[in-house]
Amino acid sequence: MPADLAVIGLGHLGLPLAQAAVTAGVQTVGYDTDPRACTELSAGRTPVEGSLTASDIRRMLSGGFRTTTNPAELGRVRTAVICAPTPLGADRTLDLTAVGDAARALAARLRPHTTVLLESAVPPGTTENYLLPLLEEGSGLRAGRDFHLACSPSRLDPGNRTHVYANTPKVIGGLTPACTESAAAFYGRLTDKVVRARGPREAEMTKVLETNFRHVNIALVNEMAVLCHDLGVDLWDVIRCAETKPFGFQPFRPGPGVGGHGAPVDPGYLPYRSRTPGHPLRMVSLAQEINDRMPQYVIQRCATLLNEHGKSVRGARVLLLGVTYKPDLADQESSPAREIASRLMDMGAQIGYHDPHVLDWRVRELPVPRADSLYEAASSADLTVLLQHHRTYDLQGLAVKAQLLLDTRGATPAGAAHRL
Repeated sequence: MPADLAVIGLGHLGLPLAQAAVTAGVQTVGYDTDPRACTELSAGRTPVEGSLTASDIRRMLSGGFRTTTNPAELGRVRTAVICAPTPLGADRTLDLTAVGDAARALAARLRPHTTVLLESAVPPGTTENYLLPLLEEGSGLRAGRDFHLACSPSRLDPGNRTHVYANTPKVIGGLTPACTESAAAFYGRLTDKVVRARGPREAEMTKVLETNFRHVNIALVNEMAVLCHDLGVDLWDVIRCAETKPFGFQPFRPGPGVGGHGAPVDPGYLPYRSRTPGHPLRMVSLAQEINDRMPQYVIQRCATLLNEHGKSVRGARVLLLGVTYKPDLADQESSPAREIASRLMDMGAQIGYHDPHVLDWRVRELPVPRADSLYEAASSADLTVLLQHHRTYDLQGLAVKAQLLLDTRGATPAGAAHRL
């Protein structure tokens, strides 16, 4: 049976979109080139850590959701949404390879009057300068005349139970006003509010601003954490006081590094250099440099604490708690835990870990021993480091059991542990 919607890319972006569409009663097919992903989903299992639960997938299947690796299915829908991943490359630019592959697969089957939407995180100009030519060349159709084209960057916050797909406003920028309205009509079925941008570039740049806002502000509090420690000031108390200001301040909190799927983007370095001024965002580059230094700072604090208690890092038993990038999720994307573990191993430490959401963890392809009993492991470890605060952790009890506890999240009661 033909579907109303094709979600292209069944990862962190595509699965929540498909879930929202099925919930809204939209006949949805998920397309992915990875047969394993489709097989897992069809069996009621999630192929992506930290995304939907198995029960979520089963509800989607019972609501008519199906998956396919057959690109012919893409030619039978009214709306196609590209949710392909755009990982950060070695040159710190977003890799658009998967977006290009998705566009080519869709273009060969694209029918007139289809609405094509891009949700992938992309640099400004991608919809018009990269996606549009691929779709037009592969289909022989004209964007804005024969089919609708728009960008609506994802605003997902995995694990957030307050702001979900339905109550998070959707920003849309179409190639033409008609493209914008066609996209708005689709997203209006899934979310309470649609925000119309002037065009695709404005929509794309909205994502850049939102992501960079987060990274720059985290970098600020990370620098403040280092400064406050050196001055003997309790930063966590400073933040508690500052966030009582009802205007002009938004609280961010430091940590051992920045993880997740939202990579900072500097529009001064784009694949379309001839079309951009090439002025780098110095604030973004500096923020990235600061945030990249945090794992090393955590190592420094570990070494200092051990030394103050008459122990060397070499040979020390170090227990890492929480190796995911976000609390209460299994997703390890860009989590600083792996770099911290790797550096401690280089210094001769004996590493173990505990995470209720990660049953098997590897560093440099080597398995890291997982603690079965958290309290026993903490009491026998020379140093316990809280890297992620999962809800299941009883930090007050942990502070009593641990020989030495470094809290990088400021989650323990004041005075119960050494805090970042």
